[in-house]
Amino acid sequence: MSSPSSTADAIVLGAGIIGISVALHLQQRGKSVVLVDRRGAAEETSYGNAGLIQREGVYPYGFPHDYGALVRYGMNRTIDAHYHPSAVLSLAPFLWKYWHFSRPARHEKIAHIYSHLIEHCVTEHDKLAQAAGATGFLERKGWMKVFRTERERDTRFAEAARWNKEYGLNFRTLDPEALREEEPHLAPVLVGGLHWTDPVCVNDPQGLALAYLALFEKNGGTLLQGNAASLAQSGSGWSVRTGDGNVTAKDAVIALGPWADTATQALGYDLPLAVKRGYHMHYRAAGHAKLNHPVLDHERGYFLAPMQQGIRLTTGAEFAHRDAIRTPVQLGRAEPIARDLFPLAERLDTEPWMGARPCTPDMLPIIGPAPKHKNLWFSFGHAHHGLTLGPVTGRLMADLVTGATPFVDPTPYRADRF
Repeated sequence: MSSPSSTADAIVLGAGIIGISVALHLQQRGKSVVLVDRRGAAEETSYGNAGLIQREGVYPYGFPHDYGALVRYGMNRTIDAHYHPSAVLSLAPFLWKYWHFSRPARHEKIAHIYSHLIEHCVTEHDKLAQAAGATGFLERKGWMKVFRTERERDTRFAEAARWNKEYGLNFRTLDPEALREEEPHLAPVLVGGLHWTDPVCVNDPQGLALAYLALFEKNGGTLLQGNAASLAQSGSGWSVRTGDGNVTAKDAVIALGPWADTATQALGYDLPLAVKRGYHMHYRAAGHAKLNHPVLDHERGYFLAPMQQGIRLTTGAEFAHRDAIRTPVQLGRAEPIARDLFPLAERLDTEPWMGARPCTPDMLPIIGPAPKHKNLWFSFGHAHHGLTLGPVTGRLMADLVTGATPFVDPTPYRADRF
């Protein structure tokens, strides 16, 4: 007996923050949309992150070029970066390109391009959050880098001043006394802090994504469980198998994050994608201690963020194969240092969470039409800024799919740039 089938205007593969945002924006343009994921919504990469809408993040995270950092990473003992030796050979072509694009002059050019997306991140989230009744997830308090050495403090203060002049990013510099007033429960080992005031904090990233999904479903959208690898051409459109039968649509959007290659490679694309894996753990704050802002311990390379679930400790990047065994060694390195900086009590999770960030070597996402197929669209590769750029990407993708004038020039993000 054959499975039932249904039709829609568009299929969006992937129900993370990017896919949900794309589906919601297409729906707002009058399209009937089916969102397809192998699991529930926002249960993978979009579940665990630092919870920041990074308005200041005009410079995407690059590969370090100073000799000291390269030596430290080569020893493979740091918190902010770790690699699986068994993966290095296969990752080498990607890492070489990543290092090349991270050279200061190229990184600066990329920042100019990237800033056109970043500048809309807060306003686009605000629109969706207001429509979804989800503004309670957003806290307008910015985040802080805190410093242990005067050299790093002064370097980052000067960098922030340049970014303010060039991109209009707002910040405060904090001496030790001002930092203690803002964060009285941090240990008195810090020489100052840099407070980025434009970013918005999200106290439950998955909760925000699910609120956007609820708005999508309230307005007639459908989330189905299905296999993205089954995506295939169907006449002039596309079809995919789901647990509720086949779905066909004129347009299909691949928004699968680190799993994008499960669909793109089967269609003949060889895109330079890799992943940066990351870990987090939640803790109870000891006694009456309170962390008022998300805080990056700059020289040590870990992040503490107050969340609804507790204080979230996040690690830097792990370079490994996407599906390799979990190795939360960075979390083990960070925890005792974080406990010295802020009074963390017991762990609240039974095991560390791990996610994979989808990355391109030039640090720009892939947004736009598939070069070799009609009515197929790509929307992935956002690296550290998936949460930040979800609604921005959704709006841009909706412009492209519906033939509207794009509100941001999409040319630099097209897949055919590679």
